[in-house]
Amino acid sequence: MRLLPLAACLALAALPLAALTAQQETPATPAPVDAAAPAAAPAAAAPKPLVGNPDTGRTLTYTCQGCHGIEGYKNAYPNFHVPRIGGQSADYLANALTEYRNGNRKHPTMQAQAQSFSDQDIADIAAFLSTVK
Repeated sequence: MRLLPLAACLALAALPLAALTAQQETPATPAPVDAAAPAAAPAAAAPKPLVGNPDTGRTLTYTCQGCHGIEGYKNAYPNFHVPRIGGQSADYLANALTEYRNGNRKHPTMQAQAQSFSDQDIADIAAFLSTVK
């Protein structure tokens, strides 16, 4: 058995116990509020959508051209048509790459490619490919 998955399992198993211990150590009475203190900050705002950089995306898509950039290309096994991705909506492309990376869309080659991309990489790739005709 690999050690990393074993360590992760042990850490997750200990998490509820640590949370219970922390709750028990917390005092029951709230700390006094300073009247001069500013009002509480608003709840954490939703993260801003990433803005892609097409120039960076052009560099990141060099391997995409091997399949998606060849007119009429079909993979040898299994035999299927490779979709055109140039000119697609940036939102569609970002969602598709994210789904491949998370394993929700199934294609071994695309999953392997997408796993190396950060959220910013995906935004950059989508920004570039959406401008390609």
